[in-house]
Amino acid sequence: MVQVQPPSQPGVIYPDSDGKPMADNTKQFRWIVVIQQNLEWVFADNPNVFVAGDLLWYPLEGNNKKRTAPDVMVVLGRPKGDRGSYKQWEEENIPPQVVFEILSPGNTKAEMNRKLLFYNHFGVEEYYLYNPDTNELNGWVRREGFLDLIEPMPDWISPQLQIRFDLSTDELQIFRPDGQRFLSYVEIAQRAEQERQRAEQERQRAEQERQRAEQERQRAEQERQRAEQAQARVNRLAERLREMGIDPEQI
Repeated sequence: MVQVQPPSQPGVIYPDSDGKPMADNTKQFRWIVVIQQNLEWVFADNPNVFVAGDLLWYPLEGNNKKRTAPDVMVVLGRPKGDRGSYKQWEEENIPPQVVFEILSPGNTKAEMNRKLLFYNHFGVEEYYLYNPDTNELNGWVRREGFLDLIEPMPDWISPQLQIRFDLSTDELQIFRPDGQRFLSYVEIAQRAEQERQRAEQERQRAEQERQRAEQERQRAEQERQRAEQAQARVNRLAERLREMGIDPEQI
């Protein structure tokens, strides 16, 4: 959607905070972090994908009242990096293409309706709203210029992100394009610890194999030395016999 931007207004302040908490409870916070961090992971190798959580988005220059802070937003085509807020006119006028909201008991229906209208008006391509208390996921995708409700939602694959939503269990599962499930920090840390332990076990096994190989080498070296010593004794005896006029080959 093409937006007509007002002329630049020097002196307008765009606060980096709206004074509201990032989350109302631990469950909402956990989901915000899981989605934001895993999307960072999905696009870690792409320098031109910006992912943020709870960042104020100002779509219009000169208007610091028209703003919202999606729980998570993804902007394709903008570089990674720290920002105090997302001022769209400073970002080649590219709006976030994908936004996520995680419901909490403090969210009202009127508030969420206003957010849907905001995202529809300012060019969001995909909007996902998840209620972790009821495991209900709703989504909207832009069709013919408007955000249209996605039906059916189970196993939906995001056109922009290529992630898949699975609602077949008691809790939403989201899968990366490579099929790996979105993980929490605890799960990632546990897997990393398991990998560290497996690597340590492999290192210990390799060290044990090295030590066994070294012991075998040392035994082989000892056998070689003993054989050389025995051969040396045989040679000395043969030499004495020859000195005595006896051919050792005839004995």
